[in-house]
Amino acid sequence: MPQSSLPLSYCTNLHPGLTIAQVERGLIDFTVPAGKQFGSPLAAGLWLAQPVIRELVAEPDRVRRFAERVGELGLCTYTLNAFPFGDFHSERVKENVYLPDWTQTSRLDYSWDCALVLAELIRATMPNGTEGSLSTVPLGFKALAKAAEFESNCISNLIEFARRLARLESETGQVIRLSIEPEPCCVLETTAETVAFFGRLRDRAANENVLDAVNKYIGVCYDVCHQSVEFEDVAESIATLERESIRINKVHITCALQLTLPEENAVAREALAHFVEPRYLHQTFAKTATGVVRSVLDLTADLARTPPADFRNADCWRVHFHVPVNAERIGPLETTREDLKLALAAVHKLAYLPHLEVETYTWNVLPGADKPDLVTGLAMELAATRTLLNQISTGIN
Repeated sequence: MPQSSLPLSYCTNLHPGLTIAQVERGLIDFTVPAGKQFGSPLAAGLWLAQPVIRELVAEPDRVRRFAERVGELGLCTYTLNAFPFGDFHSERVKENVYLPDWTQTSRLDYSWDCALVLAELIRATMPNGTEGSLSTVPLGFKALAKAAEFESNCISNLIEFARRLARLESETGQVIRLSIEPEPCCVLETTAETVAFFGRLRDRAANENVLDAVNKYIGVCYDVCHQSVEFEDVAESIATLERESIRINKVHITCALQLTLPEENAVAREALAHFVEPRYLHQTFAKTATGVVRSVLDLTADLARTPPADFRNADCWRVHFHVPVNAERIGPLETTREDLKLALAAVHKLAYLPHLEVETYTWNVLPGADKPDLVTGLAMELAATRTLLNQISTGIN
């Protein structure tokens, strides 16, 4: 991979933000001071919920003034998180985060407005020629995607979005790429499912004479935590996407929780029970000695404390709970940081430059009284990621 000139990005979806004022407050209170502690240029990977986007586009010049404000704060933006549409900090988010899905025009129109806002943010805060990326839902949530025409309708909207992005580049010169983010228990969760879907998407696109646009503008956001939870070989997963010419437009630098030999480790299972919380889904997977993978939709205290036999006798559990990416362990629990190292090393071998973004959105629901204050915690994650990327680029283990 050629050396990236882009600053590392940190996703702002860990801060509440349903108004422009709230978004700016989060940048001032957390992103800017974290960047100062980090000591290197920092990009704000903005999460702009649909109410914020609606506020931005409601009056002439509002997007430009917001973009200029981001620049005045000493920040830049080249990627948006367009995954959570509504309130990502409500009391209960869970499966609602996947709504609306890609069958709905509200998802298409929201994503398009995000692309237009991102184009202005890039113009105001980045050098000419910088490409943009938008991460988005993995089509939808499996349990809710029951309609026979679900995939066909998703493909129709994705093709329309590719057409719009092609028009945007033709009219403005700005390249923005959509990044579909596979996630456990969603329509696209495994690498194999993602490859198969892109095959069907491309077949339709070819029939509609829009294959070049789909190939250029539609790719994936590779969230390392998600594929680790699935017990995928992350290096092979990335190599498979490369072989299939599925572009990784964005990488979420993330780690999951891990518990080895759960039957023998009651202390760790008790610690895991304290990670149960009501806001986010924490899909939990177990891998047996024979390689069989089992899963449950959400972590519960009962699962942690009194697991059923297939979980109790498993070799390892992994839980979709984004934990600080600098941590090898959290108390008696492990993290999947070793997978993060393998994934970033595999990304380094690519011939192009995916956008790199740290995305630990769960700081506000992490248990324990001994965690650092948020600004210090973010700076520690960023510094550890910078060190890891430097080690990979220089070949230091």
